[in-house]
Amino acid sequence: MIRMPLASASLLAIAIALAGCGEGKDNKAAAPQAQAPAAATPSASAPGAVDEAAGKAVVKHYAELVYAVYSDSLSTAKTLQGAVDAFLANPNDDTLKAAKDAWVASRVPYLQSEAFRFGNTIIDDWEGQVNAWPLDEGLIDYVDKSYEHALGNPAASANIIANTEIQVGEEKIDVKDITPEKLASLNELGGSEANVATGYHAIEFLLWGQDLNGTGPGAGNRPASDYLEGQGATGGHNERRRAYLKAVTDLLVTDLEEMVGNWAPNVADNYRAKLEAEPANDGLRKMLFGMGSLSLGELAGERMKVSLEANSPEDEHDCFSDNTHYSHFYDAKGIRNVYLGEYTRPDGTKVTGPSLSSLVAKVDPATDATLKADLEATEAKIQVIVDHALKGEHYDQLIAADNTAGNQIVRDAIAALVKQTGAIEQAAGKLGIANLNPDTADHEF
Repeated sequence: MIRMPLASASLLAIAIALAGCGEGKDNKAAAPQAQAPAAATPSASAPGAVDEAAGKAVVKHYAELVYAVYSDSLSTAKTLQGAVDAFLANPNDDTLKAAKDAWVASRVPYLQSEAFRFGNTIIDDWEGQVNAWPLDEGLIDYVDKSYEHALGNPAASANIIANTEIQVGEEKIDVKDITPEKLASLNELGGSEANVATGYHAIEFLLWGQDLNGTGPGAGNRPASDYLEGQGATGGHNERRRAYLKAVTDLLVTDLEEMVGNWAPNVADNYRAKLEAEPANDGLRKMLFGMGSLSLGELAGERMKVSLEANSPEDEHDCFSDNTHYSHFYDAKGIRNVYLGEYTRPDGTKVTGPSLSSLVAKVDPATDATLKADLEATEAKIQVIVDHALKGEHYDQLIAADNTAGNQIVRDAIAALVKQTGAIEQAAGKLGIANLNPDTADHEF
């Protein structure tokens, strides 16, 4: 299956104090790929060395947690698939709302998986097809005349739904048949990372449509009639729009099935088996590097700092649905899950077991307490963003240029993420893992 290449990161240093803003708008389809630095496994007698059996137990439980999160991502995606099928069978306001609700529910477990990405390249290489953003929606469907696409994108207004052939530069591409395989092949079309044809955000756009409210209240408002055929239909090319929504949703399910297989237990040659066979220190480094990189470069940087500095709703993560508050919350929750070795499943059951926290606490209780307090503080700061959204002031309103108080709420969350990243590095050091170097995604803090 075709995968979307991800850009590489270069700066690998952090500072605890949050500095001023200096980045401009960054139209990236996916976060920069980062790979955990090669582990330097300490000898059994080295200061901070982890007992191999205890470390392996933590890595084994981590693999079980990853499997549970992706299994839940798959099951909720299948529920979304059923809701999309029901909507296409009978497009109306109620079935559209049910499909939207299923999309939002499917985000809850998936977002908690993102702390697994950066230390495990098998996930980071795969993720672009599943969760790439921000996207130039003009590649997919009609857009408002006011739409501003990524600079230099040759396919920004290709409109696959309206055309059976699209031209990108000198190349003509046949898109007559809208299939999962065809859509996957169109990611990063013409070399632009803004050309995202698949994944959660393509589905989000097809369900909600553009959010034309800028930094004002309101989300996308695509009518259900865009999917009608015959009398009352709007939008044009509805048969192809229906085919696109069906194909992209089916592809999401297929992609998640693939990742579940990579983490399934008792499979001799899958990724999980290889991870569990490695020295414990290698697995622990991957866990901590994933936590730190999501915390710093991705969530604090790409998902919050970029949109805040540019006052740009186009750069918020779930921009069509105004679900960004929960996107940030569950990303942060996923980081905390990895450290504590716990995860609450959609049915309320809990996955618990040997944790990084237990290893750190054994070596240095104060460092463990500091990191747990920082993780809790970050969740509280992002909860403020959630609370504002639930009262009607969503993330895109908080980042408006004239919303001083809202801007500060986002800055406070960024500062908490930066601070907790420092604590993650300290915890790693206590386990004998030096030079963790979480990915900054080229941001300065």
